[in-house]
Amino acid sequence: PDDIDDRLPVRTPTWGKGADDSAIKATWLGHACFLVELPREEGKERGVRILFDPVFSHRCSPSQLIGPARFTKAPCKIEEIPQVDAIVISHNHYDHMDTHTITTLFKSQTSASHTPHVFAPLGNEHYFASLHAIPKNHAHTLDWWHALAFHTPHGDVKIHCLPAQHVTGRGITDRFKSLWASWAVESAGTSTGKNVKVWFGGDTGYKSVPREGVDDEDSLPHCPAFKEIGEAFGEFDLAMIPIGAYLPRWFMSPMHCAPQDSVRVFRDVRAKKAVGMHWGTWVLTTEDVLEPPELLRREAEKLGIAPDAFVACKAVGETVVVE
Repeated sequence: PDDIDDRLPVRTPTWGKGADDSAIKATWLGHACFLVELPREEGKERGVRILFDPVFSHRCSPSQLIGPARFTKAPCKIEEIPQVDAIVISHNHYDHMDTHTITTLFKSQTSASHTPHVFAPLGNEHYFASLHAIPKNHAHTLDWWHALAFHTPHGDVKIHCLPAQHVTGRGITDRFKSLWASWAVESAGTSTGKNVKVWFGGDTGYKSVPREGVDDEDSLPHCPAFKEIGEAFGEFDLAMIPIGAYLPRWFMSPMHCAPQDSVRVFRDVRAKKAVGMHWGTWVLTTEDVLEPPELLRREAEKLGIAPDAFVACKAVGETVVVE
C-alpha cells in the first residue's frame, strides 16, 4: 500500500529500555525476527538475550538482484543490535536464515570477551562450517526433542529444539536435506525464583486444507506436535507464532499458519501471552499484507482469547513487554 509507512510504521528499537528487569522483552525486528531478553537474574548486569531468525537483507533470496524485496525497512542496522548470547535459526529458507546477516552479526559482536553462539536444526552443519566468522565450537545443530544447557555470563538457559510442520531447502538440490524446527528457551530461574519459558514457532503450518471454501476446517486432521509441546512444558510465558503468508489456503496451509491456525497453536502450546510474526516485511503470498493482524483479532475473539493475550505489533521495532 502507498500508505504503508502510516499503517505499519518502522520505529527505532528501544529494546524495552525502562521496562522492569523482571519482565520478558521481545522486540520485533520484522517478519520472523525477534530479539528476546529474559528477566535479569540477581547479581547479573542484564538478562540473557536470544536473537531469532535474523534477516536484515533487502531481499529474501539467493541474490540481492531478484526476489521478494522489503516493503518495510529494517528498523536498525545489524551493527546496532545489542550484544546477544545466542542466535537461533528455525530453518534454512531465505526469509529465516540469511548469510549476510549472520556473518555481519558475528563480525560485529565478537570480541575478546564475547562471542555469540548459533543454534539450528540438524542438517545445517556444513552451512555453518562454511561461514568462517563462526568458531566451530559456537555452532550447534540439534534434533527434535533434544536440548542443550547453555551457560552465559548473564545466566543459564536450556535451549530446546522442537517439532513444527514445514519444509526446507535453499535450492533445487537440498530439499528436505535439513530439518526445520520450533524452539523453546527455558531460564534456570530469576531473582523471583520463577522459571521463565518462551516458545518460538519458526515457520509452520497446522493442517492441510485441500481446497478453498472448506466449511468445517476443525474436522480436518491437524499437527499433533503443538499439543505435545504444551503438555511437555506446561505453559509458556511468551510465544512467538506465525500469522502471515497463508493464501492461497489450499497451497500454503501445510506450510504456513493462517490466523485461524495461529490461535489454535496458541491454545495447543498453552501460551499465556503471544505475539504474531511472519508478516509485514515481504510480499510472499496473495493476501493483503496488512490483513494478518486484523484476521488474528477476529479469530482470537472466536476462540475466547483475550484481546491482549495474542497481539500483533503495531510497528516494526516495537517491544512487547511481558511482566
